[in-house]
Amino acid sequence: MGTVILGSGIAGISAGYHLNLEKEPVIIYEKNNDWGGLCGNFTINGFRFDKFVHFSFAPDEYTVNLFKQSSEMLEHIPFPSNYYKGIWLRHPAQNNLAPLSIEEKVNIIDGFINKKMKPIDEIENYEEWLRVQYGDYFAENFPFKYTRKYWGVEARELETKWVGQRMYTPDIKQVLRGAFETQDECFYYSKVMKYPKTGGFRSILNKCRKGLNIEFNKEAVKIDTSSRKVFFKDGSETKYERLISTLPLPEIIKMLDNVPSNIKTAAANLMYTSGYMVSLGFNKPDIAKYLWFYIYDEDILSSRVYSPSLKSSDNVPQGCSSLQAEIFFSNKAKIPPADEVIKNTIEKLINMGVCEEKDIIIKDIRFEKYANIIFDHNIYENRQIILDYLNSIGIESIGRFGKWEYFWTHQAFADGKNTAEKEGKYAAANN
Repeated sequence: MGTVILGSGIAGISAGYHLNLEKEPVIIYEKNNDWGGLCGNFTINGFRFDKFVHFSFAPDEYTVNLFKQSSEMLEHIPFPSNYYKGIWLRHPAQNNLAPLSIEEKVNIIDGFINKKMKPIDEIENYEEWLRVQYGDYFAENFPFKYTRKYWGVEARELETKWVGQRMYTPDIKQVLRGAFETQDECFYYSKVMKYPKTGGFRSILNKCRKGLNIEFNKEAVKIDTSSRKVFFKDGSETKYERLISTLPLPEIIKMLDNVPSNIKTAAANLMYTSGYMVSLGFNKPDIAKYLWFYIYDEDILSSRVYSPSLKSSDNVPQGCSSLQAEIFFSNKAKIPPADEVIKNTIEKLINMGVCEEKDIIIKDIRFEKYANIIFDHNIYENRQIILDYLNSIGIESIGRFGKWEYFWTHQAFADGKNTAEKEGKYAAANN
């Protein structure tokens, strides 16, 4: 026996690596045939695509150095763009209104000047937060629409603690300046985004992955905490001394017997987004003009599009380029069929002037059930009920879907590290 980790995404790899440093016996079970989770990738005829867009901007020296030892890192200054009613604006749109019509700029500026003033601690939902920060017109025409596309819900259905520094809030002078002239300043919350030179995003974990015992095609279907056993879909089973899970909270609850009804209800009420990835490869090197861009028009299913080839030329054959569009839906929504989604995505990108049909040599669409966490008004109560229960039966739940948190890459990595160090052995040796 020893430690069993379910899932080989970034949190699971991190936990396994830090346990290995102390020679703790550990084995990772992964339901797929490769490691990486949402940090993984796939390759089609020389075109490599990550699973959704990923960059690293880890703030701590330990993580930065560890990622650097895994792969040479390329640095990008984040200058994404926005597509709105046929117009391209630099990001964030609220600081870059110059390309808009005079009428739109007047409406937006008027909204900023006359926006409601309300203390942050009195704001009740994300819709109200957006109106207070940006005024009614901008809120209704930009983030309200993007919220419906990215989160799959109305802004009023979300709480606001998740926002943090993710949304830039300019003062009126910045809004006015951006309305009169093009802004060259980067207003993004991280001034430098890093990406591996080779091997796709998961290469930041190469050092941690090396030497780990990972068994693939091992999908857990049942956990018996009394006998300390995990049962797999292929009929096998394993015993554990310590169990660390990166599995989504709604899924692990289904694997347990005799779960109290309030726990089941809490798990059923957790909200999340599912996502399609439409991946396109082109026979020209210059199709992608932006590292990534956001789309506000609601007749276009894609909410965000990024370029793997601009992240690193290693992601495409020589002389080629690539894009990947992300299309999200809440778990309460009816998911459209894949053929409808890829058709809309390609047609709209062509209409937007991004590419031409004749240049596309790779078309691929894939679906991930769990893409992100939806921060509805009951998230904190529901997830705490579940995490307390799992803790009471000896299951340590980690990572984005195991903690049910809006983790960035380095945060999920840190969660795996911190969980591994709970025993205190590695922490003591590292001091």
